[in-house]
Amino acid sequence: MRVVILFGSELGTSESVADCLADELSSHEVSVYDMIDVDPGDLDAADFHIVVCSTYGDGDLPTGAEPFFDTLDATRPDLTGLRFAVFGLGDSVYGDTFNRGGEIAAEKLTERGALQVGEHARHDASTEIKPKDMARQWAATLPLHSYVAAV
Repeated sequence: MRVVILFGSELGTSESVADCLADELSSHEVSVYDMIDVDPGDLDAADFHIVVCSTYGDGDLPTGAEPFFDTLDATRPDLTGLRFAVFGLGDSVYGDTFNRGGEIAAEKLTERGALQVGEHARHDASTEIKPKDMARQWAATLPLHSYVAAV
């Protein structure tokens, strides 16, 4: 089974976390892509997708993720059968918009028929927990074995 990690970043933290997740999941075939370089219509339901997405501004998607989700909204591909997990990054000092980028990503994918699985990780930059440390722990909880059995 192939694992496709898509990251949307403003300052590079999401890319760093995506690379860390790829290392943690190296027992699988793993590919990492910047969302700015991916057409949503090319997503393959046979792959397990991980979306790593930061939050920018007032609870918005990062600049690197906007073209992907604009295309998703414009072309409206059927993503039925596609399974994905989300690792969001944000800062709780922003209150209601904390980790909103990852939540928007999940909402937009599920609107197109994709199924979110596993725990939606929400890293908080206001804690002492480093994003990569949280990502390593989170990777171990992903339901990849049950996904393989379900395909």
